[in-house]
Amino acid sequence: MLHPIESSATGSAAVRRSPVAVGAPADPLEDNPWHTGAACRRDEAGLFFAPSKEPTAARLSREEQAKQVCARCPVLLECREHALAMPEPYGVWGGLTAAERRVVLARRRRREAELREARRVPTGRIAG
Repeated sequence: MLHPIESSATGSAAVRRSPVAVGAPADPLEDNPWHTGAACRRDEAGLFFAPSKEPTAARLSREEQAKQVCARCPVLLECREHALAMPEPYGVWGGLTAAERRVVLARRRRREAELREARRVPTGRIAG
């Protein structure tokens, strides 16, 4: 079974994606990685990625069920930030679908651009 923290789907094939490469030694600075406590590692992993040619109604229902798993997950925020930082292009991660993550990323980029612009443009007094 595929787990969000172990794999992402590309097209109809699944590709293994793990924070630690298979067979690689664990990061000594990360004794207890965030994903070890993820709710999706238990038994609902099939909910998190779409099968090929999934009908819209089935996709929406599956995504809602996946989000319910995420809602009770102790590492929801860590998972979400991982998915936004990677960025993960498929599946439900941290309670967000791929489309929802694209919206969050676009808003962050816009906010960062506004902050950069605000720092560039001096505000306040007019010389005179």
